[in-house]
Amino acid sequence: MALYLAFLLWVESWWGLLVVPFIFDVYITKKIKWQWWKEAENPTRFLMSWVDAIVFALVAVYFINLFFFQNYVIPSSSLEKSLLTGDYLFVSKVSYGPRIPQTPLTMPLTQHTLPVVDCNSYIEWPQWDYRRVKGFGKVELNDIVVFNYPSGDTLCADLRYQPQDFYILCHGLGEQLWPEHPVVDSLTHDEQRTFYETRYQLGRQYIAEHPNEFGQIITRPADRRENYVKRCVGLPGQTLQIKNRVVYLDGKANKEPKNVQYTYQVKLKQQLPEELLKDLNISSEDLKSLHDYGVMPLTKHAVGTLIARKDLVESIILNTEENSDGIYPHNANTHWTRDNYGPVWIPKKGETLKLTMENLPVYERPIRTYEGNDLEVKDGKIFINGKPTTHYTFKMDYYWMMGDNRHNSADSRYWGFVPEDHIVGKPIFIWWSSDPDRGGFGGVRWNRLFKFVDDIK
Repeated sequence: MALYLAFLLWVESWWGLLVVPFIFDVYITKKIKWQWWKEAENPTRFLMSWVDAIVFALVAVYFINLFFFQNYVIPSSSLEKSLLTGDYLFVSKVSYGPRIPQTPLTMPLTQHTLPVVDCNSYIEWPQWDYRRVKGFGKVELNDIVVFNYPSGDTLCADLRYQPQDFYILCHGLGEQLWPEHPVVDSLTHDEQRTFYETRYQLGRQYIAEHPNEFGQIITRPADRRENYVKRCVGLPGQTLQIKNRVVYLDGKANKEPKNVQYTYQVKLKQQLPEELLKDLNISSEDLKSLHDYGVMPLTKHAVGTLIARKDLVESIILNTEENSDGIYPHNANTHWTRDNYGPVWIPKKGETLKLTMENLPVYERPIRTYEGNDLEVKDGKIFINGKPTTHYTFKMDYYWMMGDNRHNSADSRYWGFVPEDHIVGKPIFIWWSSDPDRGGFGGVRWNRLFKFVDDIK
C-alpha cells in the first residue's frame, strides 16, 4: 500500500486513489471474495487460475513498460558500429522521466499493431495531453536516446510503404507529377514555399487516389509511433552546423563518436576472409552495398586495417558525394546536404524566435504539428492562430538526433527536430546480442553481453 501511494505521489495522479479501497480490501479487510474461483470446482478453478495469472502479468508488464523500463532491439545499421544490429537494449524510462501515456488504452508488449490480425493495438480515445514525470536526469549531449519517430505521425497503410518517410515520399511523387519545374533559385522565399507545398499536395493526392497501391493514409499518436534510437548531437538552444561531415555546436566542433562511420569507395583484390569480417564487424548488409554500389561504411579503425592489407585491398577512397536527396526542410531550397548542413538553431522551451519567410520552412513543422498551432502564410505575412506575427515562443524543448553510421542513417538531417514529448528513454546496457549473419551459438556476441551503453561513447 505504501509503495502504491508513493507511486501516485511520484506521477501526481490522484485518480489512482479511487483504487485504494479495493487494494485495502484485497490485502487487509478481505470483505469481498475477489478470488472466489479458488473454492470452485474444476475446470472453473483451473481456467480462472490461468486467467488470473495472465491478467496480473499483463497489468504488471503494462506498468513496468510505461513507467520503468522496456526492451528494445537494434533493427538497422544506423548506429553501427557503436550499437550493432541484433543488440538487445535495456531502456530506462526513469533516466529522463517516464511520460504519462497519451493513449492509455493499449495492449501490453505492443507498440502500435497487433500481430497476426494486423490492426491497431491501441484505442485512440481517451487522448491525454503530454506530461512527463520527474526522472533522474535529462538528455545530455552525445547520449544515445530512444524516441518515437517524429515523421511517423502520417504513413501509408500498405506494409511495403510503412518504413518510408511519408513526407519525402509525397515530395518525390509530386516532383514526378509536376508538369514543369521552375528555376527554384529565381523564386522568392514565399514563392518557393508555395511551389514545394503544391508539389507535396500533388504527391499526397496521388497516394490518396491509389489506395490499392499504397493503402489508406493513416495517422498515429506520438507515443504509438515507431521507436528509433540515435545519438543526441544537438541540445535545445544550441546552433548546429555540419561542415565537411563534422558537427559544430555554437561554432565549436563536437567530439565524434569513437566508432563513427562514413561511406568509402572500396576496390578489393580478393574476397575478405571470414575472420577479418568478424573482427571488423563487417555485415552482409555492408558487403551487399559493396557488391551493388562499390561502396560500404567503415570506421577509422576498419579503414586503417584494410589499407594495411595490400594483399586484399586495391584502394579505399572516402565518398565525398554531396547528397541532398530528402534533406529537411522539404519545402525550401536550402542547398544543404548530408555532409554540409545548416546552420540551424534548435528550439528551446520558453525562448522566442524571430520568424521570416527564409527560416519558416525549418520551424513550420514544430510550430504547426508538434505544438498544435494553425499556421498560414498570406501575401508574404505569417499568421499563427489567425493573428499576424513575426515571432514565436516555443512550448517544448527539441533535440537533434543523428546515427553514427553517418552516410547510412535516416535522422534529423532528413526529418528535423525531435520534440521532448517524443523522448522514450535511455539505453543502459546490452542484455543480449546476436549476429543476424551468423546463426546458433556462433552468432552470440558474448563480449557485448551486459555491456553498458555509456561505455560505447
